[in-house]
Amino acid sequence: MTDGGARTAIAAVTSEFAEFSFADTGPEADYGDGPLTWSGYTEQRARARTRSGESESVVCGQGQIGNQPVVLVAFDFRYIGGSLGQRAGTRICRAFEIARRLRWPVVSLISTGGSRMQEGMRSLLQLQRIARQLQLTRWEGLAHIAVLREPTTGGVWASLGAGADIVLAVRDATVAFGGHRVQPPGGADGPEFRSEGKFAAGAVDAVVDQATLPHTLRHVVELLAPTGAAPVQPATVPRALGRQDWPADGWSAVQRARAVERPRADAYLDDYFDHVFEISGDRAGGADPGMRCGFGRRDGATVAYVAQTGTANTPAGFRTAARLIRLADQLRLPVLTLVDTPGAANDAAAEHAGVGSALAELFGAVAAVDVPITTLVIGEGGSGGALALASADRLWITPDAYFSVIAPELGAAILKRGPAEVEHTANQLRLRPQDLLELGIVHGIAGEEPID
Repeated sequence: MTDGGARTAIAAVTSEFAEFSFADTGPEADYGDGPLTWSGYTEQRARARTRSGESESVVCGQGQIGNQPVVLVAFDFRYIGGSLGQRAGTRICRAFEIARRLRWPVVSLISTGGSRMQEGMRSLLQLQRIARQLQLTRWEGLAHIAVLREPTTGGVWASLGAGADIVLAVRDATVAFGGHRVQPPGGADGPEFRSEGKFAAGAVDAVVDQATLPHTLRHVVELLAPTGAAPVQPATVPRALGRQDWPADGWSAVQRARAVERPRADAYLDDYFDHVFEISGDRAGGADPGMRCGFGRRDGATVAYVAQTGTANTPAGFRTAARLIRLADQLRLPVLTLVDTPGAANDAAAEHAGVGSALAELFGAVAAVDVPITTLVIGEGGSGGALALASADRLWITPDAYFSVIAPELGAAILKRGPAEVEHTANQLRLRPQDLLELGIVHGIAGEEPID
């Protein structure tokens, strides 16, 4: 069931709202039957105005979410199914132009059936116009957050919705490129066509209940508020939460890093941040719970983070990490990475999903950004799956971690050594924190206090 319309959606998330005036788009009477002279289109729009109280399918204006002013774009499904025509496209484009001029984030509250057939290709071309506005806004370092309401389908989902920096979806909303009427019989009833299915497939960052949406949206908007022009300061190195003594030999370092009682990413994130918002998914069909990505508040400032949780990460995890790092660069936010993985997944599924190209994408993202990246190895630092997250100039390690070109067992196997020689191989690899410091691989060993 659809919600109460554009203004109801706006009122639910804002403390104040002022609609933009689009007088130069021309009065509705001048629009006639549209570019295709579609018979009855004038009457359809008249009925839509009566039903919705709106002059178009989108309402655009400025509002306040928490302590952050924003530009809002809200769809009203009661107006011809929230469909996108020329006039609606123009309003959306102008709303983004205003956002760039004011340097405010954009929040899109979407409920739509897609492009408006009565305007033909003139309607479909709005997707290109909107895509251009999204890119221009991204280049300006401003965030765009989309909220997918019931329903969100068609070209608007494939442009304004899926093209947002952060995508929130109301629980159980229909989210699909093809709506119910264009799907094969029974096809659109599966989970793939709803919010939860899109989250599982990596296309949505979070599924939220209608009641908690205002709080979640405020949280996200305030975390991603535009930054000033001052240079971005690196994130402080987290304090070490585990053992403070250094391991006696290489194999001891490996065992300590693998110990069940060693503090993991969740402990470090809880200790470091006041609160966080996590993103999810690679936008290409996958999500990896072993790669935690998001934004957190520390000492009143936002820091982006990527934290491995001790598992062998999948291609989806590496692509999500790359997405997070590129977004942090766009928003001029420092990045903290926590390394803890035995290595990248190397099974058949990982190879099929392109683990090599996913790692290359992440290496490239880390190398390309202008914002500083701070890395702390908190557990296992296994090969390229760990190095892909490592900063080139701010790399630290805890006393109960190691970093190695390969796991000792795998290294011994490659060298045709038996199990009895694994410990010796670990020592030869010089993977202890103090070895890495002496070799110039890491810049320091973290202690009990954070490092500026």
